[in-house]
Parts: sequence; C-alpha cells; structure tokens
Amino acid sequence: MPRVLAIVLTALVLTALGPFPAAAQQSGPPGSPSATITIPGGQLPAPPQKFHGIIKDTAQQSKPYWPARIVPPKGAPNILLIMTDDSGFGVPSTFGGVIPTPALDRIAEAGLRYTNFNSTSLCSPTRAALITGRNHHSVGFGVIAEQATGFPGYDSFIPKDKATIGTILKDHGYRTSWFGKDHNTPAFQASQDGPFDQWPIGMGFDYFYGFVGGDANQWEPNLFRNTTQIYPFKGKPGWNLTTAMADDAIDYMNRINALSPDQPFFVYYVPGGTHAPHHPTPEWIEKISKMHLFDQGWNKLREQIFTNQKKLGVIPADAKLTPWPDDLLKKWDSLNADEKKLFIRQADVFAAYVAYTDHEIGRVIQAVEDMGKLDNTLIIYINGDNGTSSEGTLVGTPNEVAMFNGITVPVEDQLKAFYDVWGSDKTYPHMAVPWAWAFDTPFPWTKQIASHIGGVRQGMAIAWPKVIKDAGGIRTQFSHVIDIVPTLLEATGIKAPEVVDGIKQSPIEGVSLYYTFDAKNAQAPSRHHTQYFEMMGDRAIYHDGWLASTKVMRPPWDMVSPARDPMTYPWELYDLTKDWTQFSDVAAKHPEKLKQMRGLFMDEARKHQVLPLNTEVVQRLIAPRPSLTAGRDVFTWTRPLTGTPNGDAPSVLNASYNFKAEVEVPEGGGDGMLITQGGRFGGYGFYLLRGKPVFLWNLVDLERIKWEGPALTPGKHVLEFDFAYDGMGPGTLAFNSFSGVGRGGTGTLKVDGQAVDTRKMEHSLPFTLQWDESLDIGSDTLTGVNDADYQTPFPFNGTIEKITLTVDRPKLSPEDEKKLAAAQRAKGTSD
Repeated sequence: MPRVLAIVLTALVLTALGPFPAAAQQSGPPGSPSATITIPGGQLPAPPQKFHGIIKDTAQQSKPYWPARIVPPKGAPNILLIMTDDSGFGVPSTFGGVIPTPALDRIAEAGLRYTNFNSTSLCSPTRAALITGRNHHSVGFGVIAEQATGFPGYDSFIPKDKATIGTILKDHGYRTSWFGKDHNTPAFQASQDGPFDQWPIGMGFDYFYGFVGGDANQWEPNLFRNTTQIYPFKGKPGWNLTTAMADDAIDYMNRINALSPDQPFFVYYVPGGTHAPHHPTPEWIEKISKMHLFDQGWNKLREQIFTNQKKLGVIPADAKLTPWPDDLLKKWDSLNADEKKLFIRQADVFAAYVAYTDHEIGRVIQAVEDMGKLDNTLIIYINGDNGTSSEGTLVGTPNEVAMFNGITVPVEDQLKAFYDVWGSDKTYPHMAVPWAWAFDTPFPWTKQIASHIGGVRQGMAIAWPKVIKDAGGIRTQFSHVIDIVPTLLEATGIKAPEVVDGIKQSPIEGVSLYYTFDAKNAQAPSRHHTQYFEMMGDRAIYHDGWLASTKVMRPPWDMVSPARDPMTYPWELYDLTKDWTQFSDVAAKHPEKLKQMRGLFMDEARKHQVLPLNTEVVQRLIAPRPSLTAGRDVFTWTRPLTGTPNGDAPSVLNASYNFKAEVEVPEGGGDGMLITQGGRFGGYGFYLLRGKPVFLWNLVDLERIKWEGPALTPGKHVLEFDFAYDGMGPGTLAFNSFSGVGRGGTGTLKVDGQAVDTRKMEHSLPFTLQWDESLDIGSDTLTGVNDADYQTPFPFNGTIEKITLTVDRPKLSPEDEKKLAAAQRAKGTSD
C-alpha cells in the first residue's frame, strides 16, 4: 500500500508542476520555495507550471504553491568555453609553436588535444557557427557582419529557428555570460536605438561585458556592459581590456558562486587577442622580446615549429611541411637589415599579445579552481577562430584601418614613426604576411582562405577532470566548430529543443564530440563525415578523408581585388588520410572522385544557403544595408549625442556633403567638438579650437588635412563645411571598377555664409573610417582625430542649436554606365 501511494503522489506532483514527462527530475517539497525541477526541453522556455495550492477569499483560508525553480540536470557541469582570435595551428606552444601558452598547455595536459578541429576561416562566421551548432551560412553569417548583403546566408541575422547555446542553457537553469568580442550583432543594429534581440543579452546570455564588432582598441575600447557603453579606462593609464575582461569574468563567477554555490554557470570567454590591433602591455613586449624567438626569421620559424609538432605528436610522423610560396612571399634571407629589424618587432609584439592573452585566460581558469569547481567544469579552449591573419599587408602596418582602405605604409616610414611605439595606444598594428604563413605551420595559407587548411585548422584542448581521464591524450577525428553545441548538450544531458519562443527549430547540424572523451574511442573513426567550407568564393568540401579545394585566386592580403567569376576557379583534390598537411594535389589521378566531390559541394551549398557565391571583399563594406541611415540624405541633431557606431552612422565617403552647425559661442571664445566620426586611426572632426572653427580629415594617421577660420566673436554663428567630391562614387563597383571611390575633392569652410578657407584634398578614404569608434555630437569619446589639437572628451563649451548633415551621393549617368560597361568587357577580354 505505501508503494502504491508513493507512485500516486509522485504522479500528482509531476502533474501539478506542469506538462513535464515522468522523466523530469524534481527535488524539494512540491510547491515549496525550495522546490526545483529539470525540464525535458522540447519546448523553450518551459510552459507555465500549474498552480496546485488553494485560493479562497482570504490568505488565512488559502495555501500558497510556488512554481518549481528550473535547474539543469543533476551533475551537469559548469562550462567555460574559450576561444581566441586570429591564431593559427602553429601559434601556441601546445601545438608546437614557440610562443609560451601555459594556460592552453594546462588544459591539454589535464585533458585532450584535438588536432583535426576546423573553423570557417573568418571571425563572425566561426562565432555564429560556434554558438548555434549550425553552419555559418545557415545562420546568416557567410561573411563578417560588416560585409552583410541581402541574401539569407549573408544578412548577419541569426534566425529565430536556430537558437543559440546561450538560450538553450539559460532556459534550462544555467547562468549564462559572454565576455569579450561580439561579432554577431548586425553592424547596423549596434546603436543605442537597438533592437537588442541580436545582442548577447537577446541571444540567451544573462550578462555581457565586451565590445561589439570585429576588433577593438584594447587601450580604449568601445566597451559595453550589457547594452550600455562604459568607459572604465578613463583616467587609468596602462588600463588594458585583456586584463580588465579577465577581472570582470572572475568577479562574475565568484558572484554567482557566493550567491548560489550549487548554481551551474556557462561562461563564453572570447578575448580580442590576437586579432589586430596587437595591443599587449609593455611588460609583455619586453618579456617576449628578450626571448629572441624570431631573430632567425619566418623560414627558420616554420622549420622549428614543424619539428616541435612532430615531437609533440600533434601531426603524424610522416607529415610533410608544405612548401614556402616563393611566388608570393619573400624569404627571410633576401631581406635587408631594416626590414628584418621591423619585422622582428612586429612578431615580438604579436607573440607578446598571444602570451598576454593566454596568461589572462589562465587567471580565469585558476579562479574556477580556487572556487573548488574545477573537477566538474567542462573547459573548452579553442586557439583561434580562423588561421593567423595575413591582413597586415606584405610589410605589416602600424594601422589596420589603412590596410582596409588599400593603403600600404613603407618599411622606412614604419621604422621612422612607429617602431618604438609598436603595440602602444599610438598604433593599431598588424604584422607582415609571411609571419602569418609561418604561424599556420605545417599547413598552406592563412585566415580568409576556406579552401586550404592553414585558414581553418585550429588547435583545441578540452578538459573535464570528472569525466575525461585520458589526461594528455590526442584526438585526430575530423571535427568542426558546429560540433561544440551538440557536445555541450550531450555533456549536460540537455536535448536540443524542438520549439523556442513558439518557433519550430531547425536541426542542429554539428556532431557531438562527447564520444571522444572516452579513452576507448581515442582511435575511433570520426562521426563528422561531410563538411563544406566557403568564404568569398574560395571553397572546399570534406568527405571521409577527402578534401576537394578550389585554387586560391585572391591572396587574402589583396583586399581591393576586382570580383571574379567563382565558377571558373580550378579545383584540387587531396587524400587527407595519407596527406595530413594538404601537400599533394591528386586531382589528375582521381578525376571521377573530384567530380563527385564538386557535386557534393553544390549539394551542400544549396542545402545551407551558401548561394549566391560572391568574391567581393571591400566592395561589400560599402554595400547598402538596412541601417538607421538607409534611404536618407539629410541628418539633424539638436543636442549632444555620443556612441552612434560606424554601421549606423551616415557615411560621407565617396560623396559630396555639407555640415552646417548653428551654434552659440560663449564669452571668452569657444572650444570643443561639434561633430566627429572615427578617431586617431581614421576619421573627421568639426570643432572649435581656442575660438577658431576647424574641420579636419585624419587620413589613417598618415596625413591630416585641416581647414581653419578666424576666431569667432561671442554669440550665434552658422559654421559650415562643404565638400565637393570629384569622383563618380561607389556605383562604379557594379562594373568591377574602383575608379569612383577614394577620389579627392574641394573642401570649403564657411562662417556665417562667408568662405574662410578653401583647399583641395587629393585623395579620400574609399572604404571605411575607424570602425571601433563612433559618431559623436558635442564631445569626442574614445580617441580624438588630432591629438595635437585636443584631448578627449573635448566637450563643446557653447550651445549647439542644430547640426545638419546633407549628403549628395553621386549617380552614374547613362553615358558613365556605357563607358564603364565597355571597360569591363574589354578587361574581361584581355584577362
């Protein structure tokens, strides 16, 4: 009788708690404040629980009944998911590199090293795939957010039928947080106006501390707590986001632990390191420089890394080192002394950034141990979201913004003006391409290249002391970033939801790696059989050990290459079961296999929204998007407003425009910013300096062009800057011609309708201002466009009554279009 009664009571309890199956776990007296329950998770969030108390006219006659608190399955681990940025397979010591990464070493020694784990070859796409378990085109990130176009695979929206791991874990009772880089918010939805459903807090993360966009100045970042921009670095010389972010994550985890020690957490930790700008602290630069890791140059570095990798067993003993691309990159021995001096400095600073980033990650890991939670914490540490970046030009650059505008800074200029401050807040630096190639050893190519392994192979380590007992083991199964979400779900005992927020979910496309945690499966075949790769027309298809790849037709450091027809790309074929490094093209020996693989790629492309293929790069940066400014050419501000991001600000590039500021100047003269966009590394500013009106263009910190008028009398004035652009505008890009962008023009500064300064600007920026800075009215946040004139925030001390910007974008005439079309046809014939 007692057993029957217990069964009946249990059934009643589960019914009372809501429509959960009998498999749901519950604890605590039902209806009590301490009652908890796990949910099946088919529907998220869980349906409301039924009230099974008693409600009468008065509280004294009634009985309360609390809904049970939803918790993860019993024993579910804490999760620390770490991924660094722009770091290839041969960078960290854990996978044979010369740069010390003891935190990554620690995870590998306590758990497993994965040597066949792959990314998408670019930042936003990898991150979208990582947090959704779906391919990057399936979730709208065929390219980075700033290149979004109006096709489902490329629009930079993670669709509602593909919920993130943050949403899933949060609805199952985890505390979820995101620290560092958010490159998955559409660039045109990053303003204070929102909407915020595509921000971390709208994608299932309770807490966000980081920056929005592809990269950030680590000394003065565009930093957010949830959706509020914060400036903790103001008045703190030496402050660096890499350390501040670790501090915040440690504080967060300890806060959760103090409030609820049994509460599982999910921390998504994605620092800016080591994406450009390379911004380590001076102490780390000094420490690494004294190690003289790169004095022998990039060719010797490759050989050293390759040797280390074989000793560690992270590549097969019979693996071949792919050849140096003599047709593309210089060998170290051919360089002169100045070149070697500069390039060693660039590599030292990059390596310092790697070591510094890993050190701060180590502090976060140690904090987990200090809380006594390491044993049941699943730590996944992915080295890089793509191969090492070759976006620094063939000679490196002190300013990455210059590179994205097609500008190369000569070695002698870099040595003269930037060598001693490389890595400081006075630079936005990136290293020369050959270093990137070396850091992707033993594979060919670099970031952006999806067809060759150097662009997609990431070293990964996973530790979970409670479960993974094969400490120091190596796993060689083929895997991909889409495999992380299903791995986390299996590890936590949580199923993929069928419905989220009322929307039926599409299937997760990755394959769990949980089976590899068991030492018995160390040599088991990979369960991930097929995987496509595509980035800006460059593409490949993997299937059970075979890899068919297109030939690289655009080196990734060539950002301004005209578009090509991707369907004309030649194909190569590799048998990776015998050729780990993609050394030998066997297409000629296996034509039928190649044909089969090419067909398989097209099948996958149609399935995952890869089409239409598009080889454009910087052209997409200025493609029209549905931002706050779309369809507008007149913009008005009547009060100070700061923080409008680049993607939501009106663009004045490749156009004529007029700024009109109606202001009142105070007694004693006016000072301060009226309107500015960008910062120290590229942008413009319209301001009063000691009573004089100034308009200044900062051309990527290499040249500043300044218009200046006489001192103003106190009282009301109308200040104007009018720019007449000489070019035909970005419409020429439709004809594969860059002739309409980056041209010069004539600027005229006016005071109360009278011209006070007119001068010609020979060239303008064609593609972008400094993207991690904002458009500000009435003051200047972060860095200023001219340190010699003012220091931020430089608030205007008068009154702004109105600022109006009118943009006149050029339009091609029918005759222009005929000429451009003829030139395009002629070029196509000559090619």
